[in-house]
Amino acid sequence: MKAIIYTQYGSPDVLQFKEAPQPSPKEAEVLIKVHAVSINAADWHLMRADPFPVRFAFGLFKPKIQILGADVAGEVEALGKNVTQFKVGDAVFGDLSGCGFGGFAEYVCAPETVLALKPANLSFEEAAALPMASITALQGLRDIGRIKAGQKVLIYGASGGVGTFAVQIAKSFGAEVTAVCSTSKVDMVRALGADHVIDYTREDFTQNGQQYDLIFAANGNRSLADYEKALAPTGTYVMSGGASSQMFEAMLKGPLRSKAGGKSIKNFIAKPNQVDLNAMKGLVEAGQVKPVIDKRYPLMETPSAMRYLEEGHARGKIVVTV
Repeated sequence: MKAIIYTQYGSPDVLQFKEAPQPSPKEAEVLIKVHAVSINAADWHLMRADPFPVRFAFGLFKPKIQILGADVAGEVEALGKNVTQFKVGDAVFGDLSGCGFGGFAEYVCAPETVLALKPANLSFEEAAALPMASITALQGLRDIGRIKAGQKVLIYGASGGVGTFAVQIAKSFGAEVTAVCSTSKVDMVRALGADHVIDYTREDFTQNGQQYDLIFAANGNRSLADYEKALAPTGTYVMSGGASSQMFEAMLKGPLRSKAGGKSIKNFIAKPNQVDLNAMKGLVEAGQVKPVIDKRYPLMETPSAMRYLEEGHARGKIVVTV
């Protein structure tokens, strides 16, 4: 099969379009013929080995995993003998980050427990855009932020992969949503359902006097002090992404600041699971959430797709078609 292989850490130049052995499913796995795979920050972190502790889990001197790509959508090609949830020909999607990645290829094997049937109203490309980013938004808002109907919620980084889902999911919970993005993305974010949109090049959300019950930072490139200023007295700040310095600040200072007052500062890593895949499938099929795809690249141009991700200006998701 054709695949994108990398055998050393570095820039997108380390990603090579090559032949690779086609995998065979284990007893509880399915073989997926991949139609599309989306790119996530997790792929970039593993490609670059950034931050450095990535190497302790994924290979100190060279990567243990040679094919990246977590978010896949495709058709079931073959079954392990113990598979009960799917049949050959089923259209499925899922997040493979907890079971070895491998999505940047024509075929990949995955445990049946990390997959769900593709939403009927989505293409394979749209379905591939869904798993990691949407579940990050869902868990951050629902489980960490404890979002409630009627709350004032601010989504910072609202135009990116996680942010576009966060706006729509927050609206599905009945929140009043304020989205923060750049000038060129204001109309797109407003079309996703945001009640208010702040163009950060023209207005500073920390200076307008507004306070929010929940701030969800999909791109946490402001200081904790800035976010705290915009939180209501008992508000919650949830960080799901951003520069390493911001993540470490939230991890180290968040618990101390949370204890000092009524405000909560939280940082988290999403946990992929089949239940939440099906929850997102339900929201999509009900018309409450729809993936936003910025650009599509063929498999052999995955390095170019990764370079575009690194620029940090994508509107929604970047998808590789296979």
